[in-house]
Amino acid sequence: MHRLHPAAGPAGVPALGAAAAAFLETIAAANTAKAYAIALRALTTELGEQVPLTHLEGDSGADRIAAWFTGRWGDAAAATFNARLDALGSACGWWRDQGWLTGDPLRRIRRRPRTLDRTRALARAEVEALLTSPRLALRERTLFRLLYESAARAQEVLALDACDLDLRNRRARVRRKGGAVDVIVWRTATARLLPRLLDGRRTGPLFLTGRRARVELPPGDLDPATGAARLSYRRAAELFEAATAGLPGGPYTLHQLRHSALTHAAEDGANTSTLLAYSGHTSVASLARYARVSPDGSTREFWCR
Repeated sequence: MHRLHPAAGPAGVPALGAAAAAFLETIAAANTAKAYAIALRALTTELGEQVPLTHLEGDSGADRIAAWFTGRWGDAAAATFNARLDALGSACGWWRDQGWLTGDPLRRIRRRPRTLDRTRALARAEVEALLTSPRLALRERTLFRLLYESAARAQEVLALDACDLDLRNRRARVRRKGGAVDVIVWRTATARLLPRLLDGRRTGPLFLTGRRARVELPPGDLDPATGAARLSYRRAAELFEAATAGLPGGPYTLHQLRHSALTHAAEDGANTSTLLAYSGHTSVASLARYARVSPDGSTREFWCR
């Protein structure tokens, strides 16, 4: 594997920017490299690219990094907080292997435990409060609403292009897990949001990032008019975790939005064939875990007897 060896700084230690670039050069997986780059870019922006790694050593370095890290990601969801910490931890470990660091600049920071998810499905009231929250931007509101109303997998919806939509009939063709082509449908709330999101666009990805892509991407993953990229699953998951961090038991995952939709449909009396069509599953066994009545549904059933 090719490794970049940056120019040496004081006592043979490279500058932070060059050391970060050297570490990222060793990461073969593109998505992992992008995720790690977020944390390293934030660190170099804070300290400066030309600062030598010796700036991170000792108690003063650990205190400085801890204060910056908690200030930067202290309010983030546990998953995001831990992901950024893991990225910096991997970089520091590699730098120690090169002899550029001797200590652990992150020793003052502790990983955060993620709240255990015991119910899996969100309560209906929680879903509605989330989807109608005034804090949600139009893109997130449309994405989350479409995921819930269609019960589709997030990857299936994020792969949609503007031209895939049949707005009049409230449906779209998607490629399911395993490659099968299927149709998803949505209800009135999504039908009202989609035209606002598209704003006249007829081509390009349905869900876009907020700015022009910084790296070269396939033409199919770019909006031809603005150069904005297709919204990634990783970023969509971060947005959902941030939006649900304040809910009881939160933050939740994008998959739990699909799980909630299927559980609520089962509670409303949808039969197995309907749920299979709704979910895109081909196996009843795979569907079984979604058909469990949620605590919210159990309470309603008890009081309706």
